[in-house]
Amino acid sequence: MVTGAEEIGITLTAPVVESYLFYIEELKKWNRKINLTSLTTDREIAVKHFLDSLTVAPFLQGATQVLDIGTGAGFPGLPLKILSPSIELALLESSQKKCFFLRHIVRGLRLQGVAIVHGRAEDKKITERYARGFDLVLSRALADLPTSLQLALPYTKGGGRIVGMRGRQGEQERDETDWNALGLQLIEMRKLTLPFVKEQRVLLLFQRTEI
Repeated sequence: MVTGAEEIGITLTAPVVESYLFYIEELKKWNRKINLTSLTTDREIAVKHFLDSLTVAPFLQGATQVLDIGTGAGFPGLPLKILSPSIELALLESSQKKCFFLRHIVRGLRLQGVAIVHGRAEDKKITERYARGFDLVLSRALADLPTSLQLALPYTKGGGRIVGMRGRQGEQERDETDWNALGLQLIEMRKLTLPFVKEQRVLLLFQRTEI
């Protein structure tokens, strides 16, 4: 995992790696009882969950309040929190069982500044409670790009940013999405290849233009 992280420009310290290894072992253990992930080997989990999550790390610069919508088993939010403990992180997940797992990991790693929210992004009570509360909103494999942006928008501060984590179809989705109509501006696009598996990733960084 350390070598793979270096390939995408991230340096992992020994304590971070130790936390990731604990996370992977607990994920596999819980996965035998509840469906957390279809990935089963250490290599698959390390690359397609952890390294994939870390591709977003450069966008954390300047962010203090971060929301991960549809986090599932905690990706990308928790690996980013472990890497950058200073961020305040909210994990939004509709599955109660997955929320139990997330709380277990947060307790096990003694993470501070993590809120686990059970529900859906479109739930009115959640939207009202967390409206415009975040300067960076993330989602991974949640929905198509236009839907993901629409779900993230109510939670994004004026001037805040939204990251679209897309696969190789990312450029096509970019061209087919009218983000201006949502009050967003595309400020950066990054293309990279996920280490070891050679899968393409396209990261689209949007900014909310209204203040």
